[in-house]
This record gives sequence, C-alpha cells and structure tokens, in this order.
Amino acid sequence: MAPPVLFSEALALGLASGPACIAACGPVLVPSLLTQQAGFRPHARYLAAFLSARLLGYLLFAIAVWELGALASMLPALHMLPRAFLMGAVNILLACVLLWYAYSARHACGQSCSGSKLVNIGATTSHRAAGAVALGLLTGLSLCPPFVAAGVRAAQLPGVVQALLFFTLFFVGTSVWFVPFLGLGCLVRNQAVVTVARMAMVLIALYYLALGIAMLMEKKAYGY
Repeated sequence: MAPPVLFSEALALGLASGPACIAACGPVLVPSLLTQQAGFRPHARYLAAFLSARLLGYLLFAIAVWELGALASMLPALHMLPRAFLMGAVNILLACVLLWYAYSARHACGQSCSGSKLVNIGATTSHRAAGAVALGLLTGLSLCPPFVAAGVRAAQLPGVVQALLFFTLFFVGTSVWFVPFLGLGCLVRNQAVVTVARMAMVLIALYYLALGIAMLMEKKAYGY
C-alpha cells in the first residue's frame, strides 16, 4: 500500500477511535483537570503532558508490535505473556496514581478560590506534571480494540519507521477529541468543585483497584 494511503488510514482510524478513547480516559482526565489551576495555559500544559506521555506509550508499543511481526506471531506472544495479569497490574498502578492525586489536592482552595488566588490550587507544578505523565502513560497502555487494531496494522508494515509514523498519525487522530477538555479551564474553581473532583478520583481509583485485583486473582491470568 502506498505510504500516503497508509498514513491516511492511520489518521482515519485514530479519528474513528476518538469516542472510545474519551470513554476510557475521560473519567480519569476530567477530575484531575478540575483540581488544576483555572485558565487556558495551565490546562494546556497539563493536557500536553498527558498526551505526550500517551504518545510515548504509543511509540513504544509500535516498536514492540513491529518487532513481534505479523498478527499470526503477535497473538500467541500476547497470550503467553498473561495479558490479564499485566492489565491487572496497570489498573492497580492507575488506581494508586489517582489516589495520590486525590490526596495531593487536599489543600486546593484552602484559603480562597476567587480571583488570582487560584494559583494555589492543587499540588506543585512538578507534581502536577508528574501526575499528568503517569496518568497519560497508564491510560495509553489500555489495550482497547482500536488500539490493538492499530498495533496489528503496524506489525504488518515493512519497517519500524513506518510503524512509528503510523502510530504517530493514529495518536494525532485520537488527540483531536481531547481538545474540548481545554474548556474546563474556563470553569470557576471553588472548594466544592475541587472536593467533588477529588471524590470522583477516589471512586474511579477504587473501581480500577477492584478491577485490577480481580484480574490478578483470576486463575486464567496465570495460564491455568
């Protein structure tokens, strides 16, 4: 297949996969954004860190699936690597990051959430960036059907460079759907908003924790 057609396929697959990505990442991303400082720039920096980590995960996955080769050799390899066990570990790590985020935002709006005092919201800039990177990387490791389909297609390409370009354009297509989240920066922050966001993160973390533990406890995760 000619490269322009192939890369158009990658972009179209990413655009079509956007709703699935939002459904998977939205419950994680929205509460974490609501604990950040209000305004376009803070949200743009946070979203950029989140998406950059997702891109890194995409590229690492592209290299891995290309090394595995075609679909016929990829699926047995994924089966032998106890997939449920790996996904259970990822879910537990995601739960831990969400709980850490909820805890670190406990002093948000501690004095006032009006006007310029919003700069005190949430953790320090370095902690926010680290949290965004961790959440982006972990959510990017979720092997949803469109992501696996992109991996299968990348595995069939003649070179690793083509596989990387394919996943980069797939990432661009999915990232378009995340742009509206910048609008959350316009919402006025107050203690109630941050408290609800923290509670939502705790509940979502408990869901991922229970899901991860269930996967680890499942006998099939260990291959017997």
